[in-house]
Amino acid sequence: MARKINKKDIGKMSLFALTWPLFIEILLHMLMGNADTLMLSQYSDNSVAAVGVSNQILSIVIVMFGFIATGTAILIAQHLGAKEQREAKEVAVVSILGNLLFGLVLSLVLYFYGRMFLQLMGIPAELMEDAYIYLVIVGGFSFVQAIVMTVGAIIRSYGFTKDSMYVTIGMNLLNVLGNYLFIFGAFGFPELGVKGVAISTIVSRVIGLGFLIWLMLRRVEGTFPFKRVFTLPFQHTKNLLTIGIPSAGEHLAYNTSQFFITYFITKIGTEALTAKVYTQNIMMFVMLFSIAISQGTQILIGHMIGARKYEDAYRRCLNSLKPAIIISLGAAIVVSIFSKQLLGIFTDNQAILSVSTTLIFLTILLEPGRSINLVVINSLRAAGDVRFPVYMGILSMWGVSVTISYVLGIHYGLGLIGVWISFIADEWLRGIIMLFRWKSRVWMNKTFMKQEEQPA
Repeated sequence: MARKINKKDIGKMSLFALTWPLFIEILLHMLMGNADTLMLSQYSDNSVAAVGVSNQILSIVIVMFGFIATGTAILIAQHLGAKEQREAKEVAVVSILGNLLFGLVLSLVLYFYGRMFLQLMGIPAELMEDAYIYLVIVGGFSFVQAIVMTVGAIIRSYGFTKDSMYVTIGMNLLNVLGNYLFIFGAFGFPELGVKGVAISTIVSRVIGLGFLIWLMLRRVEGTFPFKRVFTLPFQHTKNLLTIGIPSAGEHLAYNTSQFFITYFITKIGTEALTAKVYTQNIMMFVMLFSIAISQGTQILIGHMIGARKYEDAYRRCLNSLKPAIIISLGAAIVVSIFSKQLLGIFTDNQAILSVSTTLIFLTILLEPGRSINLVVINSLRAAGDVRFPVYMGILSMWGVSVTISYVLGIHYGLGLIGVWISFIADEWLRGIIMLFRWKSRVWMNKTFMKQEEQPA
């Protein structure tokens, strides 16, 4: 039998120790998506745009899976902080089964209604078939991603962020190899284009899931009560939903707002849609610093809340803001300086290059606000304050981002520049409001753990 490894003392780990594996893992996840884009760009720009539209739909589905994964990460961290090992494992089992069932349902929906969703997006006729093929294959197996997200959240909550990183490295290598074989028909393999990218994505996820499950069973001390899954306390499911549904609501509001903004961009034209895909692929490398720091902060704060170390949690969030803002701003400046060279990797279309360069320059204004937003929202979630970010998110994303995108981008004809201005306004507004919320300390009374004493 594989040797079990005791859980780490997360409370004594530094933010850096937790964050650097998260950074590399997120980077590799982004590289997987960019590998698809880069390799498809050598095939055709239309294929890139088609996959970009399909991924806009798939990102909404991933958010739906994320509501259980988010609740899992927070509850396990809080239980571990409170030294409640049994309850932590029970939450893990309930979340795995819940996301599996949910994933199967959404996979069937995408498989049977994929074309209808693409038509609702207003996708150009020349992109429809490629987009449909990708959506049906990747979407039809999206339940695999649901379990990958859940098991990954469990492993990271126990402090084994490096293990999750190693699996992601392997998944990326397999994905790139599969892309090479199936896009271009190397070594006698069939030349499948977009279909090949979809197949490669699914195969790498299935293999990665197998390794994640093996690591979870090997690393965590004790056994998981899978045989008792239907007799476990209903309170775990209730808490998962109480945390997860509002958290998913915020992400869903963001992704549905992006859905409508993408619809606006399809009205501008295929070149604008392709420019958006290329620009956001590069922007993801800038924001990954803030994402990694926010996720590491969430794990630490979750454990601190479980241990009732509220003042430590308060300081941890504020201390995480400085590196998140400085690093992401610096990265945005560097990427802006070399934007033409970076975009040149994907395309030589001068119209796309011209607008994308301007959008990347605007990222310098965007990233500090997004950094504040990411770190503080994840901190609020870890403390159990999950509803306020949703209410403000819906108000800002739709009242600011979607509205300004249409007014500036379509009505006044600013195109993608108007869309990016709306992104800047949205991120800064939410970031400032969330920071005020954290400093108010209202979240100290929102924890889902049973409190024997109130915070000072």
